[in-house]
Amino acid sequence: MKALWVCASLGFVLVNWVHGLERWNVSNGSLVSNPLLVGLTLIQSAAAQGAVCLDGSLPGYHLHPGYGSGANSWLVNLEGGGWCGDVSSCVFRKTNRRGSSNYMEKEIPFTGILSDKREENPDFYNWNRVKVRYCDGASFTGEGHNRAAGLFFRGQRIYVAAMQELMLRGMRNADQALLAGCSAGGSLPYNTAMNSEHYFQEARESSVLQMRACSSTRRTLRSFFGDIVNLQHSARSLPTSCTSRMDAISCFFPQNVLPNIQTPLFILNTAYDVWQLQQSLARKQLIRKGVGQNVGGITCFATPIRSTFCKDSGMKCLII
Repeated sequence: MKALWVCASLGFVLVNWVHGLERWNVSNGSLVSNPLLVGLTLIQSAAAQGAVCLDGSLPGYHLHPGYGSGANSWLVNLEGGGWCGDVSSCVFRKTNRRGSSNYMEKEIPFTGILSDKREENPDFYNWNRVKVRYCDGASFTGEGHNRAAGLFFRGQRIYVAAMQELMLRGMRNADQALLAGCSAGGSLPYNTAMNSEHYFQEARESSVLQMRACSSTRRTLRSFFGDIVNLQHSARSLPTSCTSRMDAISCFFPQNVLPNIQTPLFILNTAYDVWQLQQSLARKQLIRKGVGQNVGGITCFATPIRSTFCKDSGMKCLII
């Protein structure tokens, strides 16, 4: 078998990242008329592996079987939904679908690259299409437990449990597979690009499409990601090829993992990623006041209604 492993992910999207409204993979059925509704499947074997959501409930996924020419092709889409970097925000997630399968929708619409309509999704409409739900708050990297708060940081185990179940459901016979993600779900493919061959033993060709937004020299995101890595003990799940030469927080950023990935990469991101422009380029106090700030030659105007506008003839990415 000759398999093609394609890993695609969006770092951040032009929407409210907390609610995870990812237009290309779905949560809002109103964007498409009569979307396919796919039921939630809980991973029953996950409990024995300690692969549970923040509240200890079972993780889950939605699967719509492929057929015809796509019967042996798989698209696994990792849900996004922001992160939690402190105990209180993680505890809050236990009360909603971002931290507990008890609150997850029993059915969700499959639209965008998950659609079953050929006219909407000509490349993948008849593939086996999967959406893995996100309920760990650390981009599927957590590996710890806070007993006092009753929090389970088991994102990495959830990913492994999901992949193992999908292998049993036919993915082991895949001729080609695409690993996709959006927002927080878009960070995992970087960290798994070096070990996913475990699931696709005979893969010979691979390509990765990853969206990642611009960052400024200010360390706003580094501080936030540092809280996540430290709270959820994510260092254990990050590539050792990176953590052996850099600190774990740095290895949470894809650009520091990329040099060690042998898989060919195709990197793409919108130059006007609203959320990340706000977080990386515009100071919070300026966002509240709705005034401009010049960062690295880019003038940003952040308004109280959470819209950021940057003026720059070249709009170049600033890498952390």
